[in-house]
Amino acid sequence: MLINDINKLNWNKINGLIPVIIQHKISGQVLMHAFMNKESLKITLMTKKVTFFSRVRNKLWTKGETTGNYLYVKNIVSDCDKDTLLILVESIKKTCHLNKYSCFNYAIADYTFLYLLEKFLKKCKTHPKQYSYTFDLYQSGLKRISQKVGEEAVETIIAANHNNKKETIEETADLFYHLLVLLQKQNINFDNVIQILKERNFKNSLKE
Repeated sequence: MLINDINKLNWNKINGLIPVIIQHKISGQVLMHAFMNKESLKITLMTKKVTFFSRVRNKLWTKGETTGNYLYVKNIVSDCDKDTLLILVESIKKTCHLNKYSCFNYAIADYTFLYLLEKFLKKCKTHPKQYSYTFDLYQSGLKRISQKVGEEAVETIIAANHNNKKETIEETADLFYHLLVLLQKQNINFDNVIQILKERNFKNSLKE
C-alpha cells in the first residue's frame, strides 16, 4: 500500500469524497469507477476488500456483498494531486452489475487481451464441444503440445530470417497461442512469467 496517511488526501474537492478507479492487477483492465469517503477507505485498508460510498443511497457498500464478486485489494496509490485513487485488485468473477467482466467491457487494451485469452484457454480444458481444437490439443498430452511450441518457434525463426514481416507476425501469434496452452497444461499462469521478468530488474529499468 502506498497510502500512508489518508488525511493527506484532498477530501475537500468533492465535499469529503474522492473518486476511485478500480483496475485489475494482472490484466490492467479498468473495471469500474466509484467514490469513497474516509470511512470507506479505512474499511478498505482494514479488510482488503474494496468498500465504496454510494452517493445515491448515502451509505457505505462493499463491492460483492450481495453477489460474492469481491474486489480484493493488492495496491492503492493516489495521483499527483492526491485527489484521486487508483486501486489494483484481484476480482472474483464479473465486476459490472450488468454481468460483464468490466463496466468498460468494450474497451479492451491490447495487453489485456492476453489475460482474457489465457482465461479462455483455461476454460477450454473442460469444454470439448465449443472449443474442439484447443480441447483436443490438451487431450493430446504435454509432449505433443511441447512439440507444437517447438514447431511454431522454428516457423517463426524461418519467417524472421526471410525478413517476411507478415509471416513473422502470424507465426508469432501461433507461437504465443501454443505457448499459453503449454503453460495452462502445466497449470502455470502467464503472470508467473511476468514476476520472473520483474525479478530480473526489468521493473526498475522500465521506470527510467
